[in-house]
Amino acid sequence: MSSKKSKTIIRIVLAIGTIASLFFVPWIILKAWLMPLPDTIQEQVNYATKLGFDGIIVYVDKKGNAPEFHAAGYKNREQKIPANPHSLFKIASVTKLYHAVAIAKLVRDEQLSLDKTLADYLPELKGRIENADEITLRMMVQHRSGIPNYTDTYMYWAAPKETAEENLALVLDLPANFEPGDDYEYSNTNYLLIDKIIKRVLGYKTFTYIQEAILDRLDLKNTYGSIDDVDLDDVMSGYYVGYEGDLKTDNIGVMLATAEDLGKFIRALNDGSVFKDQKEQDIYSSIYRYDHTGLIPGYQTIAKYHKDIDTVVIQFTNTVDFEGYNWSLHEIIYNRIIKILRKRMDS
Repeated sequence: MSSKKSKTIIRIVLAIGTIASLFFVPWIILKAWLMPLPDTIQEQVNYATKLGFDGIIVYVDKKGNAPEFHAAGYKNREQKIPANPHSLFKIASVTKLYHAVAIAKLVRDEQLSLDKTLADYLPELKGRIENADEITLRMMVQHRSGIPNYTDTYMYWAAPKETAEENLALVLDLPANFEPGDDYEYSNTNYLLIDKIIKRVLGYKTFTYIQEAILDRLDLKNTYGSIDDVDLDDVMSGYYVGYEGDLKTDNIGVMLATAEDLGKFIRALNDGSVFKDQKEQDIYSSIYRYDHTGLIPGYQTIAKYHKDIDTVVIQFTNTVDFEGYNWSLHEIIYNRIIKILRKRMDS
C-alpha cells in the first residue's frame, strides 16, 4: 500500500472516530465549549447558571489591579438568596495546600522529618497499615505511599463519615495499592494521617497551627477549619443533582474560605511570602504543588496562579452531579475565563 493511500485511510479513520466520539459527549459540554467567547468575565459567569449550576463565584487578582469579584445564581436556591462573592465555601481538597505548607514549616523548624516513617510517628498503626515502617512522611505528602483512599471505598459518598477515626477505619488492614514510592495515587488517607501526625507532634489541633503560622501571617480572617466554626448563614449552599437537600451542614473535615482569602493565600504561596525564608520555600517546592482543585458533593473549586498574566483566579461552583459533567463544565468555564483575561491583556 502506498504511503499516500495509507495516510488517506488514517485520516478517514480518525474522522470517523471523531464523529463517533461526539455521540458519547453530552451536548451541553460541547455547547459550553463551542459557544462564542464573551467579552467579559461577568457574561461568562452569568452563563454558568444556564449550564446547570445553582451558583458560581469567581475572584480575579491581577497584580497591580484592584481585585474583581463576580457571582451569579443562588447562594441558597430554596430561599432565592443571590450568590454573594464574599460567601464562605467548602474548599475540599484545596485544604491540602495549607497542610503541605504546615509540613514545610515544621520540617524547616526541625519539628518533623520528611524521612521518618508513618510507624515512627504513629506506631499504633504498624500492622494495621501495610508498609507503615517504610512509608515516609514525604511519600504521604506526595501521594506515593500506596495507602488506599478511604473516599474510594464502596458507596462512601452516600453516607460520608464525620470523624477521622471513622474514615481511617475504612482502610485499616487493607492491602497496599503499591509498594511505597513505586507509584503515585491520590489518596485522602495520606492527609488524614498527616493531620494526625501534626497533632501528635504539636499536642494541639493542626488548624490552630495553620491559623498561627499561615493565616495570621497573611492577615486572612475569612478562612476556617470546620463548618462548626462559622455562622451557617455565611456559607454558600451546596447541591447534588437528584438530591433536594442542602449539603452545607455536612461536616466532612474540610476547610472553608472566601474566594478572596483563598486567592490571597494562592498569591502568597506562589510569590513566596507565605514562607519564613528561602529554605522553607525550597522544602515546600520539593514536596508539593502550587495550585489545587477541590471536589466534594455540592462544592467544586479551582484555585490557580497563572504566571503568564500574573493573575490568581479562584472559581467556586455549588452544584455537583454523579456523572461528572458538572466538573467538566466547571473546568470549561474556568478555562474560558482565563482566555478572556489573556485577550484583555492583548487588547
